Parts: sequence; C-alpha cells; structure tokens
Amino acid sequence: MSTPFPSDETATQAPENVSQLVKDAGNPSLVDLSDALGLPEGGFDAWGTVLGSFLIQFCGFGYVSAYGVFQDFYTQTYLTNSTPSAIAWIGSVNAFLILSVGIVSGRMVDQGAFYPVMKIGCLLQCFFLFMLSLTKPDGYYQIFLSQGIGLGIAIGLTNVPSIAIVSHHFQRRRAVAMGIVVAGSSLGAILYPVMLNNLINGRLGFANGVRASAALNGGLLFIANLLLRTRLPPQPKAVSYTRVLRNSSRDGAYMCACVGCVSFAILDYMNTKVPFTAFYLQLDSTLHGLSQGFSFYSLTIFSSGGFMGRLTVGFISAYVGIPNTIIVSSLISSAVLFAMVGLHSATSVAVIAASYGFFSGGVVAMMGPAISILTPEISHIGARIGIAFAIAGIGSLLGAPICGAFLTSHYIWWKAVIFAGVSEPCQAALLVFG
Repeated sequence: MSTPFPSDETATQAPENVSQLVKDAGNPSLVDLSDALGLPEGGFDAWGTVLGSFLIQFCGFGYVSAYGVFQDFYTQTYLTNSTPSAIAWIGSVNAFLILSVGIVSGRMVDQGAFYPVMKIGCLLQCFFLFMLSLTKPDGYYQIFLSQGIGLGIAIGLTNVPSIAIVSHHFQRRRAVAMGIVVAGSSLGAILYPVMLNNLINGRLGFANGVRASAALNGGLLFIANLLLRTRLPPQPKAVSYTRVLRNSSRDGAYMCACVGCVSFAILDYMNTKVPFTAFYLQLDSTLHGLSQGFSFYSLTIFSSGGFMGRLTVGFISAYVGIPNTIIVSSLISSAVLFAMVGLHSATSVAVIAASYGFFSGGVVAMMGPAISILTPEISHIGARIGIAFAIAGIGSLLGAPICGAFLTSHYIWWKAVIFAGVSEPCQAALLVFG
C-alpha cells in the first residue's frame, strides 16, 4: 500500500513558533503538525514500519544488551587471561560504535539512502556474528575485532535509521511509536540471555550457539526489511551538518533542551549506570552466592523491567511532558542503584533488576522523541539524532571499563555502586538547568 508523498516545501517547512512548540513538546494535543506535514499518524505502512524498526532494535541493541552473558562467559571460561576491565572494553567499543556510526547513517537517511543502509547493516550484522563463532579461547583480539568493532559498525548502520524513520509517519504519536520501537531492544535482552546461556553453556557450545543466534537474527532482519517503509522524498541536496548545527545554535529553546538531554546521555554512559547494570549484574548475583541458574536470569529480569518502562513512558509523557518523565525516572534510578549495596538474596536481585530496568528504560525511550520533537525541519531528524547519539557514544565507550576499574580483581562492588548512584542526581540537575 503506497502513501502519496507531500511536496518538498510541505515536508521540510519549519513551524513558525518553534519556541512555543518546545514548551509544549510533552503535550501532543498542543503540538499538532500532522496536518501541516501530511503525516498519517497510523495505517498499515506506518505501523508496519514501527514493527520492522522494533525487530531491528530487537536484533541490534537487544543482542548487545545481552553482553552480560558474554561478560560472564569470557571472565570465567573463555578469556581467563584477560581482566574484567579489558573484557568490558569489547562491549563498550561495541556500544560506542552503535551510537557513533549514527552520525553517518542518520545523514544517509536524510539523503534518501535508507534502504541501502539497512540492507548493508543487516548483512554485516549476520556476517560478523558468524565471524565471532570462529574465534578461539583466549583470542581476545579476534573477539574484539569481530564483536567489538565489526558488529558495532553493522548495528550502528541500522540503529539511528530505524528510530528516525518513525518520524516519517508520526507526530502526535511519535513518543508512543518510538517507545514501542526501542522496546524491541528490551524484548531482545529478555530472550537473548536465556537463549545464549542455554546455547553457549549447553550442548552446542560457544561456536555453534553464536551461529544459531546469527541464523535467528538473519531471519528476523529479513522480515524487518520487508516491513520498513520510507514516506518522505529524498532531499535534492545533501544535508549539511554545518547548516544543521548553525540552525540549532540559533534556536534557544532547542539548545537549552539539548544541553540537558545530551549532557544527561553523555554522563549516563560515562558514569556507568547502563553498562554497569547490564554487563555486571549477572556476575554480581553469581558472586553473592546465588544459584547459577538464577543468576543467568538476572539480566532477563532487568530487561523485562526495561521493556515495560519503554512501552509505558510514551503514554505517560503525553500527560507530564518528556523532560519531567526523564527527570523523575533519573532520580528513582539513583535510589535503586544505592539499594544495590544491600543486594544479598534472590528477592533483592529481582527487585533491583526490575526496578532499575523500568526507570532507566524510561530515560532511554525518551531520548529519541526529545531530540526529534525539537527538530523544526523534518528533513534534519536523521542528522540531529545521529549527532546526539554520537556524542552520547563517547560515554558508552568509557562507562563499563570505568566500572571494571572500580570493581578490580577483588570485586569491590560498593565503590562502583556509590559512584553510579551519586552521579544520577547530578545528571538530573543538568537536565533541569537546561
């Protein structure tokens, strides 16, 4: 089913009163650009694109979010000659590239190269997973190149486009639609740890287990590419990042909001909350004397909370606003992190994992809408999201290794927990100030 393209003038025209739109960004009833931009706000193509993007996130960040399984396996079995901090660099470089490559893939979406970028990214993702399956025990650099660099670039080619393309179909429901899309990564993080734990530590072993996951990803990515639909025509001229930055710097309301949101994203990754919990929670529950079977599912509990949080915040933000949603979620996440000091039983692990997953997932889900809804020219959404994600990627590069340095070979958890918990209110203060 095809949808007629709006004219270039209609598709790229900026609203007259950007400042008022920024103030009303959290209230869809006051931000009604759908008629002006000709956005359908629904239909088969629109929701099919949401489902396709959901699958892209499921196979991309969903797979990466299960790195705690690899961290546990590498630390205890496969890379015993490497330190926890060194092993964490694999996941951190992977996360950094997933975000920073968006500065290229987002620009290409604005230029009309959405389909080639998605196809290349999906093919490379399957290829590098198969290459990972060929690595040898204690082959740190083999794993670093295939999983850290190769897979990171591959997923990075699809990450920002799968989020930005939602803006071609939605305005009033954009926060809800983007929340559904990024919930795909949480659903993947629910299922992949269970699957990978049973495959890698079961009969198949590491090599065949990774190959099986690669085959599953290949099938789902193929379905996703059949569902994804662009709607707006490609821009006649390349989107200049210089122009995007210049226009953004002149929009005071946008800059204030971006300083808070982007600073939050940078510090969030640099201060290790998301990498800390996702990469180390499973190892933490094992070292606290809990059963190995339960510790395998600690990441699944964390991701289940994230799945519910990402699905929920889109609807909540319609009433309280996107900035308020981020601030409240951040403050509650801080309290949950401090509670991790008292982790001692299966119940405490489940409560902390689910709670932190829910509220941190809410923060992650609102980043895309916060940037896109403050972008007056729809033809610049891919570029702006890509730039913001690339800046945030600097923090993801450093987050988990910093946490590993706090952890040390003696597994001193309270230092990392205090460092992570204290920084959360600081980030919220930056957002309020912005």
